[in-house]
Amino acid sequence: MEARIARLESDVTHLRSDVAEIKVDVRALRDRMDTRIDHLESKLDTFESKVDSKLDTFESKVDARFASLESKFDAKFAGLDSRFDTKLTGLDSKFDAKFDAFGSKIDARFDGLASRFDAKFDRAIVWMISLYVGLATAMFGAMASGFGWL
Repeated sequence: MEARIARLESDVTHLRSDVAEIKVDVRALRDRMDTRIDHLESKLDTFESKVDSKLDTFESKVDARFASLESKFDAKFAGLDSRFDTKLTGLDSKFDAKFDAFGSKIDARFDGLASRFDAKFDRAIVWMISLYVGLATAMFGAMASGFGWL
């Protein structure tokens, strides 16, 4: 039985030496991984700074381009605005001239109708006054003969 225990002890020592070797390997692997991660982080930081600088440059170029396009756009629309204003002014003056001509025609027709109405109304007034005088004379004549005044 002692042979078995001696064999177990040798196996345990062998296992201990293997575990110690594994620990050393794991520590070395951890150190290598730390250095590689640090190296990768520094590369990512460099890449990030390059991307940021390129994006800033691109942003400034885009801003400059939009500013120039905005000024061109404003210039084009200012020209269109002035042309549109002149066209509207021309149309406004043409409309005013046509409307004034139409208004003078309507005024002339109403003046003609008013003069015809005045002529007919003057005749009607003469006719109504003479009818009123005739009726008043007939009524007073009938009253005078009825009351014996005549």
